[in-house]
Amino acid sequence: MLTIVLIDDDPISTFVTEKLISKNVKEPCQFFKYQSAKLALEEINGIRPNYLFLDLNMPEMNGWDFLDRFKPEYQDAQIYILSSSVDERDISKASQYLLVKEYLSKPLIKKYIKTIFN
Repeated sequence: MLTIVLIDDDPISTFVTEKLISKNVKEPCQFFKYQSAKLALEEINGIRPNYLFLDLNMPEMNGWDFLDRFKPEYQDAQIYILSSSVDERDISKASQYLLVKEYLSKPLIKKYIKTIFN
């Protein structure tokens, strides 16, 4: 079973992402959804996700803060930034994080799903 963590303060975006993955990935998936990056950071090492989708713009702790503090205690999860920002500076900054596999624009689309999960 694939374990997937979705960190996004927008419940509609999280819902859409979860449904799209569930519909297009053949393997069974277990989802952990967080509207708070701070709470996700506290619990993530107990979850041990295979995939993590992270929004950047969130209150209290943003995606960059999460990445700066995230120290995985296990084999690295594949982390994908899923953001509505198309700012080149964000895309460039994301590439500087070794843990980040790719920067994707919201909403997640079927083409991305095929690339990520194959």
